[in-house]
Amino acid sequence: MQVANILANIDSGAMALPKFQRGYVWNRDQVRGLIESLYHGHPVGSLLVWVTPAETASYKGEQEVAPGVVRLLLDGQQRITSLYGIIRGKPPAFFDGDARAFTDLYFHLGNEEFRFYQHSLMQNDPLWIDVSALMREGPAALGAHVARLGQLPEHAAVQGQLFGRLGSLLAILSKDFHVEEVAGDDKTVDVVVEIFNRVNSGGTKLSQGDLALAKICGSWPEGREHMQAKLERWREHGYDFNLDWLLRNVNAIVTGEARFAKLHDEPTAAIQDGLARAEQGINKALTLIGGRLGLDHDRVLFGRYALPVMARYIDRRGGQLTDVTERDHLLYWYFHSAMWGRFSGSTESALDQDFEAIEEVDGGIDRLIDHLRLWHGSLRVEAGHFRGWSLGARFYPVLYALTRVGEAQDWGTGLPLKSGMLGKMNALEVHHIFPKALLYREGFEKPQVNAVANFCFLTKQANLQISDRPPSEYFPEIEGQFPGALASQWIPMDRELWGTRNYPQFLEERQRLLAEAANELLDDLLHDTRAVEPAAPPEPHVAVSVTEARSVPGGIADDEEDAVIREIDEWVRRHGLPAGQIEHELSDPETGDPLAILDLAWPNGLQQGYSEPVALLLGEEQATLQIANDHRFRHFTSADAFKRYVETQVLALPSEGAAAGAG
Repeated sequence: MQVANILANIDSGAMALPKFQRGYVWNRDQVRGLIESLYHGHPVGSLLVWVTPAETASYKGEQEVAPGVVRLLLDGQQRITSLYGIIRGKPPAFFDGDARAFTDLYFHLGNEEFRFYQHSLMQNDPLWIDVSALMREGPAALGAHVARLGQLPEHAAVQGQLFGRLGSLLAILSKDFHVEEVAGDDKTVDVVVEIFNRVNSGGTKLSQGDLALAKICGSWPEGREHMQAKLERWREHGYDFNLDWLLRNVNAIVTGEARFAKLHDEPTAAIQDGLARAEQGINKALTLIGGRLGLDHDRVLFGRYALPVMARYIDRRGGQLTDVTERDHLLYWYFHSAMWGRFSGSTESALDQDFEAIEEVDGGIDRLIDHLRLWHGSLRVEAGHFRGWSLGARFYPVLYALTRVGEAQDWGTGLPLKSGMLGKMNALEVHHIFPKALLYREGFEKPQVNAVANFCFLTKQANLQISDRPPSEYFPEIEGQFPGALASQWIPMDRELWGTRNYPQFLEERQRLLAEAANELLDDLLHDTRAVEPAAPPEPHVAVSVTEARSVPGGIADDEEDAVIREIDEWVRRHGLPAGQIEHELSDPETGDPLAILDLAWPNGLQQGYSEPVALLLGEEQATLQIANDHRFRHFTSADAFKRYVETQVLALPSEGAAAGAG
């Protein structure tokens, strides 16, 4: 089917988009790549459509579909939406995304290059053609363009060549897409979603949450927008959740189950009421977690699938917990669930067990805690639990909580680092107690250098004051100026351990002190109303290899890499682009579990809404590169390649001959 016919079918309502399809997610680089491929005659894949009766079709958008049968796009949404936007100059009726991805595309008749509009590059070059304007005008405009160009002496000799290139651009309208059809009475929504997932194995599959949302939107068309609005409000407060996670919470409130099967049949009023109650329960849970435990930012909010359980419990209590003891017992359960990864395996099974435990509200939290003991065993924190490394380690948020809840003091002011005094996490910086450069010079490996036990949190001012000095130099100054400030951050006070040669022993001793602090916090949450497990005997005082800890791939390897990363970040900022995230933690969107540490990343693109997620990964193993690729990061393994990408694809700086003629 020719492109022109496909677009005509969309205009007439003979082709539409099914409700269960996600919104438009392509960026400008992908749109440009599609048009370039079509212009040069390269293959761009086929389409898959679901042929279904119009009267029963569940489709996106307000436009009425044509009577009889309608073709719903299963595979090809991004390509066809992009083509429609460029050729028609506006989004299709079913559009749900950022239209800037396909607006203002221009074509250079001289070097046959596609770029998005840049005033400084294009204002004085008549060979730049607005692609959408040309497509709307059609073949009738060819004569006018050729006549205009023929009046320019420098292009008169190649007038025929320019005419041919205009014709090739318009020929995109007649390009053929092979269309496969899925039809038949047996093709229910569930069957079609399964087919979609099979053919879309290279992309993001539809989850059961997507299917549930599709059925919800069938009777409540504005449902997705209402949920997206709530997600955006949480995002403004530093928490990044997705639709599937929110639906889990709604499902918990409405059905008391983890699986979405029952939610499919709930009436619209029940879903709307459940969404409002879920929002209240989530807000209450986040307030408790942030206020009492100090976990007030997305990066440290681990165990996010414990929140549906908390939201349901709070909802069953009428939105309010009875007293401080009940509050702290619920937080005790949350903290342990997060530390031990209660929901990182079979999420639905664990949720169903916990929903059952709180079905009868009275005694529900005690049953939750008993389930944890049966599932995990001991609920005591041991020194070895702090042997993880990188910002992705599960006990990194524990260290943050201890800092915000306890009496940890800033080493620049001597003031407590409590959340009520400092606000959000971005008021604090992660400080390497033993500087990275020092440890790398002494031959320590990345897992040791970036061990959680080598982290503490300080204000930016304190971090700058300490700089890269060794602890043996700056520890005595801090202790002299603010007595007790070191011990408040669980620093071993044995001065022998402050020397670099004893760094492994320093880590081991600080791990022990952190474990003691964690158990004290947890015991405090219990209010002595439940039996507390006796502390385990101290571990033998031997050096422990932190490389045995659960590792998250990636991260900056040494001070040479660190210098390159920071130079690139500064170079990007000098060009008016946003600063990157150094050692960005890439997490599983479902469980929140850390997957990899990206050296330097822009998760929302260097131009948000215009370009794809991008990362600079220096000296990384294939595993890290593959994880970045799986999560749609365009990644570069050299600084020079990254700079070329920024200059040519993002800043649109003219390449050699970009403004030259067609000769």
